[in-house]
Amino acid sequence: MKKDNEWYGNNEKVDLNINIEDYDYNLPEEKIAQYPVEKRDCSKLLVYNESAISSDLFFNIGKYLSDRSLLVFNNTRVIRARLQFRKSSGSHIEILCLEPLSPSGYELSFRSRVSVEWKCIIGNLKKWKTGIISLRFTFVGHYYNLNAERISSVGEAWRIRFTWDNPDISFGEVIDAAGHIPLPPYIKRKDELADVTSYQTVYSRIKGSIAAPTAGLHFTEEVLDTLSKCGIISTELTLHVGAGTFQPVRSGKITDHEMHSEHFCVSRETIDLLIKNQGKIIAVGTTSLRTLESLYWLGVQILEKPFRLDNEYSVSQWEPYLSRNRVPVKSSLDALSDHMERRHLDVLCASTRILIVPGYEFMMIQGLITNFHQPKSTLLLLVSAWVGNDWKRIYEYAIQNKFRFLSYGDSSLLYKPVNGS
Repeated sequence: MKKDNEWYGNNEKVDLNINIEDYDYNLPEEKIAQYPVEKRDCSKLLVYNESAISSDLFFNIGKYLSDRSLLVFNNTRVIRARLQFRKSSGSHIEILCLEPLSPSGYELSFRSRVSVEWKCIIGNLKKWKTGIISLRFTFVGHYYNLNAERISSVGEAWRIRFTWDNPDISFGEVIDAAGHIPLPPYIKRKDELADVTSYQTVYSRIKGSIAAPTAGLHFTEEVLDTLSKCGIISTELTLHVGAGTFQPVRSGKITDHEMHSEHFCVSRETIDLLIKNQGKIIAVGTTSLRTLESLYWLGVQILEKPFRLDNEYSVSQWEPYLSRNRVPVKSSLDALSDHMERRHLDVLCASTRILIVPGYEFMMIQGLITNFHQPKSTLLLLVSAWVGNDWKRIYEYAIQNKFRFLSYGDSSLLYKPVNGS
């Protein structure tokens, strides 16, 4: 890593000695939504455009989108990743499934009928020293047992082997039957049956997330149909949201924060749509935004090394700030598309740890749809990178006008300030 302050963004050297205390604000407990609104498209919408702030209801969002805008959705689907075990001693052990280790792919893991190993977080770990713990669950009217065995540590998490006593049931069916929806820690209640639907976007398809891409929770089939009739087009990508999305920045300086890694997949068809619709791209959620910006940097990598031999694609946390190589977006995406054609890839899968903070130069988007985020979080830093210091005005307006915050809260449509502030 380079010396302090040798970072680049916005076509010039930038200072990333960002003090996280500067991104704090007072969020009253009562502003944190514990339940969604009864009809998801009746949530409130804050619109920030040309530095002006106004409000409306979400079902009117089409009024604020330019004709032929390209909305980019994250079609990940939340899994019932919270497994609640009880030892014979009476101790409760909660296991939160983060990502598959063996088999390594989500689809292969969910289809497995023998055993799987996952990277997990364990709650009440001190009560589980050794041995196998079991969880009894019902599937199609019959009782079965899910067993968990602690194998080894994986950083701050654990490698857990799961087995079950019916080879006719896949692991995907097991966790659907035995698990719980992993609501965020700031929702101070147990998950309920309604959360199975409400904590899921209407367009979710690809299982793997342990948190919803919450900006998409406001869309209904009716809103999507209305937008389509208005000439607004859309495409999808997949980024599985991990537990790191809820981790606060614990270090005083952002350069000391370690960003979590997330996996994403993007089709060549989507990349070609992005090429054709430059200047009209609206990211639905921070996960879509991070994926889009990561695609740009993958294209830069391929331009720098067009005949790479490996099939591992990743974007590191500080890559955008350590590189002075800014190429046109079309050149980057063309390189990606050509690379996929040479490799006969219909879908590009990669990982990203990209951290977007003030000073970052956005390459891909013209607007962002997002909810309201926690104080001193990486997501708030991302919003500040996009709208500058106006994030304070936006959040003050939201609080004063009784917007609801965080995952089940209201949303915003943020266009970049014309003055770049």
